[in-house]
Amino acid sequence: MNRTAITLTLVSILILSFRSDKPAYNLYDREGKNVKYEKMIEKISSADVVFFGELHDNPIAHWLEYEITADLYKLAGERLILGAEMFEADNQLLMNEYLGYEYEADKFEAEVKLWKNYKTDYRPLVEFARKNSLSFIATNVPRRYASMVSRGGFEELDSLTTEAKKYLAPLPVSYDPELKCYKDMLSMHGMPGMGAKPNQNLPKAQAIKDATMAHFISQNLPSGKILIHYNGAYHSDNYLGIIHHLKLYRPGIKIATITTVLQDDIADLENENKGLADFIVVIPVTMTRTY
Repeated sequence: MNRTAITLTLVSILILSFRSDKPAYNLYDREGKNVKYEKMIEKISSADVVFFGELHDNPIAHWLEYEITADLYKLAGERLILGAEMFEADNQLLMNEYLGYEYEADKFEAEVKLWKNYKTDYRPLVEFARKNSLSFIATNVPRRYASMVSRGGFEELDSLTTEAKKYLAPLPVSYDPELKCYKDMLSMHGMPGMGAKPNQNLPKAQAIKDATMAHFISQNLPSGKILIHYNGAYHSDNYLGIIHHLKLYRPGIKIATITTVLQDDIADLENENKGLADFIVVIPVTMTRTY
């Protein structure tokens, strides 16, 4: 075989090794079977609460949050409620006033506590709620109270006033340190081989966030409504975190979950990602990040 033939053969092999397309994501059910987007919308539309577990810096996750919200609105209309980890409970008045057109965005954004990627990733959701006269619930615990728990445990919250406690889940919070989502936090923050011990209060701080988000979801979900909640994937993966606490507040509530994961190859769902949620959005690790 001459050099030209060899070169052409190698080029042909390389071309065949590439995928015929480059999807930005693939969608799977919890068992790892491919699912059509429309089928997912049909399934989640019958839930009371839909949890979207995002990767905070992932543009595909944020785009899908908006698309799923818009498609749920087509089905549910005014029955739809939005809620998010990214807004703290003591900012609910500001949120309500803004949604009610009391003032414009510059005033709202100057006073509310916003994440650094608000304008690109969360503002479209707030504006969707505003445009369509939908409620948007600020579910998360004020960060200063989570910091108190991280510093000294749940007991630190006992000193708060009755007014302050309105922005928390009812105390005492049910806390099970053996739950995977809390147990794993200690191993993640430990430093094997270096003798450092993880902060034993870290999972408690996570739990006060989870419980508070569950509390405000429960408090703002009238019968017949459907609430979509945006949160970091760790808060709802494996049906734990917020979901664990929500089931304590509202036994029998119907929940649907979506999570996002990164994989080198998105053609199949990796075993470690199976069972994380009802629907798993798999995104290439090479996807750009929003920050």
